[in-house]
Amino acid sequence: MHTFIDLATSRKKWLAEVLAPWCRQASLKDLKLADLEWVDIAGKVDPAKTLWFWAWSRFPDLIHQELQGINETRPVSITLRDGRSFSGYPDARQSQQGELVLIGRDAANPRQQEEYGPFTLDEIATVHAA
Repeated sequence: MHTFIDLATSRKKWLAEVLAPWCRQASLKDLKLADLEWVDIAGKVDPAKTLWFWAWSRFPDLIHQELQGINETRPVSITLRDGRSFSGYPDARQSQQGELVLIGRDAANPRQQEEYGPFTLDEIATVHAA
């Protein structure tokens, strides 16, 4: 690397080709460890917009690409690794540190909202737009 531009380009490439893919497959335990050292690992970037956004991006129907966060504007159906399923709108404020909270309707009383979760990244098998 001869110039600052080369250095900056190399850093951006590492973030895109190494760090983001790692976040998309890492366990919740490893993501939480990385979060503690994120400034040293990724630089002065918001972990919510990088580490946790990249981690949730393993489920494309769950995220809002432009806002770099969980998409609260459409309902999703999730299936857990144990086979249970839940549907509702993601609550981004409550969904922190690799845990997802959904707001749905009570089957017995559709006028009543019900909160589902939190569900960890590790226990979610699939997420689909409802």
